[in-house]
Formats: sequence, structure tokens, C-alpha cells
Amino acid sequence: MPGTRKLGKTTDQRMAMLRQQVTDFLDKGRMETTFTRASEIAPLAEKMITLGKKNTLASRRQALAFITREEVVVKVFDQLAKTYADRNGGYTRVTRTGFRKGDGAETGVIELV
Repeated sequence: MPGTRKLGKTTDQRMAMLRQQVTDFLDKGRMETTFTRASEIAPLAEKMITLGKKNTLASRRQALAFITREEVVVKVFDQLAKTYADRNGGYTRVTRTGFRKGDGAETGVIELV
């Protein structure tokens, strides 16, 4: 389980949202969302990059079970795994960017280092 925050959703809704956000984040490399969501996305994205660095059939299947688009899995295993081959974790950075005007939620940016 990624963390203890429920984010106002049931378990299946929360996991579907996190899977989609991790997929979009790994595809684009940067995402702006609320700070708490970004903090929940970071360890999941780092786990997917670590699976890409292992580059075994089992790790590819685990990544395909979590990431919602196959082309993103190919990108993780081919491009991102080679980029972070000599780095032991810490692939993401979460930065606070202020508060949203509409509802006052604290926003943040998550990006690949």
C-alpha cells in the first residue's frame, strides 16, 4: 500500500486514480497536482523505475499489472531505466508551489530528477 492517506476515496477508486496518475507522470516526466497526491505518487513511481532497472520478465509483468498503458512500460524499461542505472533511488522530486485559488488546496509539482 502506498501510504496511509485515503484522499477522500474508497480503496478501489484511490488505487485506480494513483495508477492513472503514475502512468501519466512516467509518460510526461512532470505533473502538477495537490501536494498530498504528489507525495503518494512518488514512491509508486520510484518502484516502477526500480522494476525497470531489474529488467526481468517478472518485473515487466509486475509493471504491466500496475501501469495502465503498455507504451509507458516500454518507456520505463528502455529509457528511464538506462537514465537512472547508476542511481540508487531518489528518482523523483516533490516541490510545494502554493495554494490553489478555487478551494485553497496546497499544490505541488512532482518531477523526475
